[in-house]
Amino acid sequence: MNKNTRLAAVAWLLAAVYYFYQYVMRSSPSVMINQLSEGFGLSALGVASMVGLFYYGYSPFSLVAGAAMDRLGPKKVVPVGAVIVGLGALLFSTGNQTIGGIGRFLQGAGGVFALIGAIYIASKHFPASRAATLIGATQMFGMAGGSAGQFAVGPLISKGVTWHSFWFWMGIAGIILGVVLWLMLPKDEVQKQKENWMKSAVDAFKIVFKNPQSILCGMIAGLLFIPTTIFDMVWGVRFLQDAHGIEYGTAVLRSASVPFGWIIGCPLLGFISDRIGRRKPVIFAGATLLLLCLAFILFGRPGILPPFVPGLLAGIASGSAMLTYTVVKEANPPHLSGTATGVINFINFTFSALLGPVFAWVLAKTSGDMSQLGHHNYQVAFLPFLLGVAIAILLTFKLKETGTAVKKT
Repeated sequence: MNKNTRLAAVAWLLAAVYYFYQYVMRSSPSVMINQLSEGFGLSALGVASMVGLFYYGYSPFSLVAGAAMDRLGPKKVVPVGAVIVGLGALLFSTGNQTIGGIGRFLQGAGGVFALIGAIYIASKHFPASRAATLIGATQMFGMAGGSAGQFAVGPLISKGVTWHSFWFWMGIAGIILGVVLWLMLPKDEVQKQKENWMKSAVDAFKIVFKNPQSILCGMIAGLLFIPTTIFDMVWGVRFLQDAHGIEYGTAVLRSASVPFGWIIGCPLLGFISDRIGRRKPVIFAGATLLLLCLAFILFGRPGILPPFVPGLLAGIASGSAMLTYTVVKEANPPHLSGTATGVINFINFTFSALLGPVFAWVLAKTSGDMSQLGHHNYQVAFLPFLLGVAIAILLTFKLKETGTAVKKT
């Protein structure tokens, strides 16, 4: 491994650690819905809406992060993102509804620089034959944070750590992480643009958005992600408590099995895709398994499978969504890697931003009282997830294969 490769590996690892931290921020509200409801003086529906503001920041700032990455490089933008996430956590810790909402928005706006930075580094400095593996490994770090945000934070809250303290110290950690990233990330050579920077950014977005493959990748990713971002990371713990009468500690661990499945599935499916040189078959197989798992979780009879297996398999299967990030990179010009990643992230998490409040509203509408949710209410509210995954499977047939096996023929 030469010096440049070692520096690139260090840069990728630092960005991946930041992604881990950001995912802790994203998932931890699911284990403290009741505490946040009391702290902010909101109903469970109100808390879900406030928590969902994360995606209102994450989605549009995906475009900003992608364009900035192509133009300025990771060192100038990734540390700024980490500091913004930290400030957002500090604002959220205040318990004020308005300030807390702004803080949650900032957590999303700053958090998006982690994934896009890590993928940019992996795409630019490592061979295409390892692209899916590295992008899967990036998401592995993220979902390790997502899992930790549930199985590690849940016990802390149950043992008496206040939600105020948790968010305050995580905010401090974010600011420190930003400083470390600024000190440690190596300088990256970026291609200087001759045109006006705004014109060059707009032209880049035109190229990526006009590519039908970019839109397909974003839609498939969005439909495969929302069972995790909305169902598990917002409602997962309450679903297990309300629908199956599972006590809090066990519900936290079982809900955390989904992101733990991503820890396995993202690098594994990426490795398989790189090994066979194809993307579409792996996306199709993962999405099909996810559909079966979701159907069982919502409508299956408890006890048929061991308790942690359905969530774990769902997490492993939904890791196939990350392969669309490889496809979109391979389907667009190499110098627009950051922009392409920003576009797919924008489309992907627009689904979560727009649909999160819708599912919360349906839950409230079907129950009449958010404190008295039953199994049937969750089945009615989240049945569209099954339809969404089925649509993603059909859209996969429209993707053009971009794997190395096809490029060699």
